[in-house]
Amino acid sequence: MSLEEDALRYHAEPKPGKIAVQATKRLTSQRHLSLAYSPGVAEPCRAIAKNDEDVFKYTSKGNLVAVITDGSAVLGLGNIGPHAAKPVMEGKANLFKKFADIDVFDIELNVHGVEDIVAAVKAIAPTFGGINLEDIKSPECFEIERILSAELDIPVFHDDQHGTAIISGAALLNAAELTNRTMEDMKIVFSGAGAAAVACAKLYVSLGVKHENIVMCDIDGPLNLARADTIEPIKQEFITRRAVANMTEALIDADAFVGLSAGNVLNAEMLQGMAPNPIIFAMANPDPEIPYAEAKAARPDAIVATGRSDHPNQVNNVLGFPFVFRGALDCRARKINEEMKMAATQAIAQLAKEDVPDRVLRAYDVDSLTFGRDYLIPKPFDPRVLLYVAPAIAKAAAETGVARKPIADLEAYREELHLLVERSRGLMQPLVRRARLGDTKRIVFPDGTNPQILRAAQQLCDDDICQPVLVGLKYRIHTRAAEANIDISRFEIVEPTNGPEFDRLAEAVWKLRQRKGTTLDGARARLHEPVFYASMMVAEGMVDGMVGGLGRPYKSTLRPALRTVGTDANGTGVVSGVYAMLFRDRKLFFGDCTVNIDPDAEALAAIALNTAKVAETFGQRPRVAMLSFSDFGEMHAHPQVAKVRKAIEIVRKARPDLEIDGEMQADTAIDWEKMSKNFPFTTLSGPPNVLVFPNLTAANIAYKLLANLSDAEALGPLVVGLNAPVNVIPVHASVAEIVNVATYTVNQVLERCGK
Repeated sequence: MSLEEDALRYHAEPKPGKIAVQATKRLTSQRHLSLAYSPGVAEPCRAIAKNDEDVFKYTSKGNLVAVITDGSAVLGLGNIGPHAAKPVMEGKANLFKKFADIDVFDIELNVHGVEDIVAAVKAIAPTFGGINLEDIKSPECFEIERILSAELDIPVFHDDQHGTAIISGAALLNAAELTNRTMEDMKIVFSGAGAAAVACAKLYVSLGVKHENIVMCDIDGPLNLARADTIEPIKQEFITRRAVANMTEALIDADAFVGLSAGNVLNAEMLQGMAPNPIIFAMANPDPEIPYAEAKAARPDAIVATGRSDHPNQVNNVLGFPFVFRGALDCRARKINEEMKMAATQAIAQLAKEDVPDRVLRAYDVDSLTFGRDYLIPKPFDPRVLLYVAPAIAKAAAETGVARKPIADLEAYREELHLLVERSRGLMQPLVRRARLGDTKRIVFPDGTNPQILRAAQQLCDDDICQPVLVGLKYRIHTRAAEANIDISRFEIVEPTNGPEFDRLAEAVWKLRQRKGTTLDGARARLHEPVFYASMMVAEGMVDGMVGGLGRPYKSTLRPALRTVGTDANGTGVVSGVYAMLFRDRKLFFGDCTVNIDPDAEALAAIALNTAKVAETFGQRPRVAMLSFSDFGEMHAHPQVAKVRKAIEIVRKARPDLEIDGEMQADTAIDWEKMSKNFPFTTLSGPPNVLVFPNLTAANIAYKLLANLSDAEALGPLVVGLNAPVNVIPVHASVAEIVNVATYTVNQVLERCGK
C-alpha cells in the first residue's frame, strides 16, 4: 500500500478524523445527571459569576486550547480553505494531547483578513485558556497575532512563526557550540522572508546574533536598501546594508544558511563559498532547499538539519508548542513573550546534551544517540522535553510578570509533569526516597555486559539508590560502557572466573546441592554461569539483592535463585510474581502473573498474602479481591470456586487485619459502586487494589491485554517469597523498568532489616 493510500485509510477508519470529545466525569445514574446538569450545574455557574477566576476551578478552560486557522497557508499546500485544513488542525490537536495532555478544539474559520479573523477569535476566546494560530498567510498573520496578544488575557501563539524559531534556535545554539562559534559573530543567510523566517531572525537576535550579520532573501533576492520602499513593515528591520545582489553572493563566508522557503533553491556550488564547518538548515517541507545527501556531499564539513524525519537533526515544531502551552497554561500566563521563547530554546538545547533514554532509542530503532553533529536537538518522542521546556516557560513567565499564578516550587512542578510521561514515577518516588536512607545497598546484576544494564546502573548511581555490582568479563563491560559513553568507575565488577572467591562459592554450591545429584565439578561448571554466580553471591551474603533476566526466559533466572537462595522460611513458603498495573485513575496489584500455574487453595492464599505485601511495600493499604467466574457463592459448588473460598478462609486466619473478600468476578472487583450496591455485605471498606487471579493463565492474559490495549503502565514482575531479595525483569526491559525493579529490590532489603 502506498503512503498516500495508507494516509487516507488512517484518517477514514475505523472512525473519521483523529480526535473526539471524552467526558471526564461519570454519567451513569440519575444522581450523576443532577450533578452534571440541572439543578447541580447551577452551583459552579453562581460561583463563577461571583468570582471570574473560578472558571479555572470548575471548568476545563485552564487546559483547553483553540487551534485556529483560515486555511490560507496550509503546510506546503497553500490556500486550500478551512475544510481542507481541518486534517492538519486535528493532527495538531492530537499532538497537544499526546505530548502534553492538553485538550484542544480545532476551529477552521470561513473568514479572511485581519479584522474578521481577530473579531472571530476574540468572540470565542472566553472558552479557552490559550490560542494557537496556525497556517494563516503572511503578512496578515503578524498583525493578527499582535492584536490578539495585546487585547486578550490568555496566551496567543502563532506556531508557524515561533515554533520554528524556538526549535531551530536550539539547533543553532548547539551547532555554534560544536563549531566553536559565538552567536555575536555568526553570519546568517535566510532563504525565505515569510512569517517563520522573520520570527526565527527575531529570536536569533535575542540569542545574540547581530542584525548587521543577517541577510534575508525572498523570491526577488536579498532584502536590501534598493528595495526598502516595497518591503513590508514587519520585515524592515532585516534590510541589509551589504551590497549583495543575490543569495550566492550573500553566502560567501557565511556561517549559516537558514532555509524557510521552497525546495531546491540551493545548490552545491552555492555552498562552496560558505565558511568552514558551515551550518545548513534546509527546512522547507517536504522538499528541502537542498537535498540532505547533496549538501553533505558538497560540504562534508557541514552540520545539516532539515524538516524531514528521515534525516538527522529534524527541526520539528512538535518539540515546542505542546510544552510551551503546558508551561503557560499551568502558570496562567497572560501571554507568551520573547523571554519565554528564549527559555524554551535554551531548555531544548540543553536537553540534547543529556543521555538519551532507551525508550527514545527504541522509538527510532537506533542503538545510540549522542550530542554531536548528527544529534543537535532532542527527538520529538523524547518524553523529557516536557520536563525541560514547561518549567522553563513557567519560570520565565513568572520572572517577566505575565504569570497570574506563578509556580513557586519548580522542582515539585517538574515532578508533577513527570507523572504525565511516566506513571510509575508517582508509585516509585516514596521507594526512591526510602532507598536513599542509610547505608547504600549492593545489588548484583548478572547481565553486566548488557548496555541496558550499564545505563540503568549509571542512573541508579546518579540517583543514589544502590551500589550496582556487575557480573561479567571486565573487558567486555569496559568495551560496552565505552561504546555507550558510560562512566563505570562507580560500579563494582565481578568476573565469574577461577580464583579464591570462586572456589569458596563452588564449595558452597556443592554443599547446598550435593544430595541433589551435584558433584563439585558440576558445581564449578554451574558457577561459571553469571546468573548462578550472582544468585550464590546473594545466598552467601556477599550482596544484598539481585536483579536479572534481561534477554533470557523468566525461568532461567528464577530457577537458579530457587536452587540457591530458596524460599522464605519466615514467609508463606510460596514464591509468586506481582505486577503493579498503573492506570490514570487507580493502581492495582495483580498476583500471580508469572510463577504458579494452577495453585491449590493453600498456594492461592499464599499468593494473596504475597501480593498484599507488595502493595504495602509501595505504601498502599491492601484491599484484596479474590477473582473467579462467580460472585459471592453464585457457583459455590464448583471446585474452582470452592478453592477460592477456602483460600480466603486461610488468609483471614493468617492475617485477620487484612481486608479480603470474594469470590468475585473481575467486573465486580473493579466497579466499587456495583459491588457496594449489589453486595452491601462485603467486608471491604473501599475499592479493591489487590486482585488475585485463580491461575497463571488468567493472570498472565489479563495483565498483558491491559498493558497493550489500555493506557495502563505495567511495573514488574516483582518476585515475592524468596529467602532473599531477588527479582526478575522482563526479557526486553527498558532502562526505566530495570531502575524501578532495582529500587523495589532495595526496599525489600530494607524491610528485611526492619527499616
